Amino acid sequence: MTTAAQTIEAAAPPPSATVPAPAPVRRPGPPPRPRPLAVLVATGTSTAALLLLVALGTVLHHPLLIPPLAASMALVAASPDLPLSQPRSVIGGQLLSALAGFAVVAVAGPGLWSAAVAGGLALGAMMLARAPHSPAAATAVIVALGSPPFWTFTGLLTASCALLVAAGWLMARATRRAYPVYWI
Repeated sequence: MTTAAQTIEAAAPPPSATVPAPAPVRRPGPPPRPRPLAVLVATGTSTAALLLLVALGTVLHHPLLIPPLAASMALVAASPDLPLSQPRSVIGGQLLSALAGFAVVAVAGPGLWSAAVAGGLALGAMMLARAPHSPAAATAVIVALGSPPFWTFTGLLTASCALLVAAGWLMARATRRAYPVYWI
């Protein structure tokens, strides 16, 4: 006859079968310090590309493109491996966001309320197209606030985005990094 104490002893794991302690949780830290050459090349190339964009924007009377494009350039230069930095996202995200801005202006007219809606719609459009690029939401806002001429603005935006991608490609060659990681 088995007693209750014998049943409990039989069900208990042997002392050698202890459960290991969970591994400590590793929290991410800051990115590694970049090589000095990489910093120099990224800074110089980014500055040159943005100066070209200022010149182009000034000639075509669209200097407001600089804020979102400067943020795009920062992503391409500092984090070329991120999906947000790939040509699909830089070019596609910027153009989709501009289209969202123009669509909102066509329906509701320019203004602050339209800008808020355009920024939100731009995010949705970029997510659906798998072309996320956070600086591009600012482009939608710029379009909805200023209602620029469609063809002039989208032509300038396309050329500017191509210039940023080309600058990223040149930086990658100079620093022996891979950019782009993918095109489409």
